[in-house]
Amino acid sequence: MGRSIAALYAAGQNQVSVTGRRMELLDELQTQFPAIQTACFDIMGDNVIQQLQLLIEKSGGADLIIISAGGGEPSEDLDWKLDEWTVQLNVNAFVKIANWAFHFFNQQGHGQLACISSIAANRGNAAAPAYSAAKAFQSTYMEGLSIKATKLNKPIYFTCIEPGFVNTKMAKSKKLFWVVPVEKAARQIINAIEHKKRKVYISKRWRLIAWLAKNLPYVVYKRLG
Repeated sequence: MGRSIAALYAAGQNQVSVTGRRMELLDELQTQFPAIQTACFDIMGDNVIQQLQLLIEKSGGADLIIISAGGGEPSEDLDWKLDEWTVQLNVNAFVKIANWAFHFFNQQGHGQLACISSIAANRGNAAAPAYSAAKAFQSTYMEGLSIKATKLNKPIYFTCIEPGFVNTKMAKSKKLFWVVPVEKAARQIINAIEHKKRKVYISKRWRLIAWLAKNLPYVVYKRLG
C-alpha cells in the first residue's frame, strides 16, 4: 500500500520522499517518478531516526509522515520468534517514529502523522495474537497523540487507518471477503489524510466489522476469534 500511496502523491505533483529496505524497489519507484527522494534503511534499525532526519533535511522538510511499514504472520503454534518480530516491528519501531514525529511537528508548529494499523486492532485473535495486540497498540497510541495535540492547540493531526483485507502479499491469496484492490485502498487513505480524519476504515464497510467486534460479548466472540 505504501508504494501505491507514494505513486499517487507523486502523480499529483506533490513532493514525495520514500523509505524502504529493498533498494531495487526504491529504484523502480524513482525510475517511474524521478522527482521522488528515496532512502534505503530498515525501520527496525537502531539509526532509523537519524536516517529519517537526513531524508527530511534532503527533502527540505516534511508536512506529512505516513508510517506504512508493518506486517504479521499467523502464529497458530504461538511461535516466540514470530511474536517477538511482530512486536519489534509493529510496536517498538512504530512508537519510536511516532514519538519522534510528534515532537518534530510540535516544534515545527504544524504537521500530520498517518499510520496504517489494521481492523485486527479491535479485538484479540487466536490465529495471530501478537499481531492484533500490536495493531491495537498503534491505534490506541495514535488516539493518545491526537488528544495530546488537541491540548496543545496546534494544527497537528493524527490519522489512524484500519484496513480490512487488502489485495497485498499479506492476503496470502486466501479466500477472503470484502477484499479491497491496492489502488482503491491507497486512494481512500489519501482522501482520509487530506480530510484530516482521525480514524478511517478501508473500505468504509469495515466499520461494521469493527463495531461488531467491539460489541460482541466474549462468550460469543471467542467462537469466532
